[in-house]
Amino acid sequence: MKAPVDDRLAALRGSAKRRPYNARSLAALENNPRCTLRALLDASGSDKAAIAEHAGYPSPFGQSAFAFARGNAFEAMVKDNGCAELLRVLRETLKLTLPEVAYLDLNDVGGDGRNETRRDHTARVLLQAAQGTGDGTLFDHPMLYLGVGGQEAFLEPDLVAFRIDGRFYIVEIKSFPIIDGQADPAQVRSATTQACAYVIALRALLEEAGIGPEAVSDTIVLVAPKDFTNRPTAAFVDARKQVSALTRQLARIERISDLVDLLPEGLTFDLDLDKDKQPRRPAEELAEALEQVPATYRPDCLNHCEMAFYCRARARAEASLDVLGPAVREQLGGIDTVTMALGLARGQLTPTADQSDMAAALRHAARLRAELTREVGGAA
Repeated sequence: MKAPVDDRLAALRGSAKRRPYNARSLAALENNPRCTLRALLDASGSDKAAIAEHAGYPSPFGQSAFAFARGNAFEAMVKDNGCAELLRVLRETLKLTLPEVAYLDLNDVGGDGRNETRRDHTARVLLQAAQGTGDGTLFDHPMLYLGVGGQEAFLEPDLVAFRIDGRFYIVEIKSFPIIDGQADPAQVRSATTQACAYVIALRALLEEAGIGPEAVSDTIVLVAPKDFTNRPTAAFVDARKQVSALTRQLARIERISDLVDLLPEGLTFDLDLDKDKQPRRPAEELAEALEQVPATYRPDCLNHCEMAFYCRARARAEASLDVLGPAVREQLGGIDTVTMALGLARGQLTPTADQSDMAAALRHAARLRAELTREVGGAA
């Protein structure tokens, strides 16, 4: 008889302290929903950075001191004087009518900074605002809560939630620039996906009071520096697809037992730390444990997952098309590896019926490349 799911997840984590979910780890569920390894490491609360480093693939995650200070300074400026700059942006840039504004900072609850206390205070204030019995248009430093796979996830946004025309909006304040109305797509996606976790958490809070999901907009307000200045501007970002995708992945975490049941008995990612917090487990043994769990690598994993370098090396060793990104994998449907694609392109493999059209396209591409190579070589 197999042990309960919680016990098996604890066994995967081993002796290390459990790392709770946060907005970033929840966002990663939407970024790469097919990765079983990431799902299990997060569900078990394992330290992915420490595991990756001991396996020989350290990840240079985290902001530089300069970027961190710049982000904090920009956020402080936007929120200064009761969010005066934010109000200007909402009114001028987004053309929103906010004639009367009540600003509430939910960060301090009478000196009690515990997550549970701040969560309860946030819930009271936001529910009163939603029901029309309380004050507040701008709510700074709310502490939101989400149950994920039986675990508590406290989400402390570096944002302001504001309410207008009966709906709450999530505002993400970021220090990357919006230049000529455009921002880096990868950074926008990262910020938006994290904001989706806040949308889902706020909807869950209101649902407990019988308030429907429409009370929280799935349009995110992104506030960032305009062009090459430090003056803030804002843009609406439609996050409906990402909210839906993250909701599905959270439901998948609730069914984590389906993934756990596929694991070998006794599997663990425990590093067996000594009293100085140094791993005693042989790195080769840890690598063997990791290889027993399916991993799905995508190039953008480098932006959000501590295991990315490990998974990339594993995908390369297996000649997986994953290293080329999901777009290439989808275009080469029915072809699983780079070796297979090259074999079909060179005529060294006989394609199946499902592969015949793609094989012909690969052979044509190979001929064009060979011709271009000869022409370039001749010109040289």
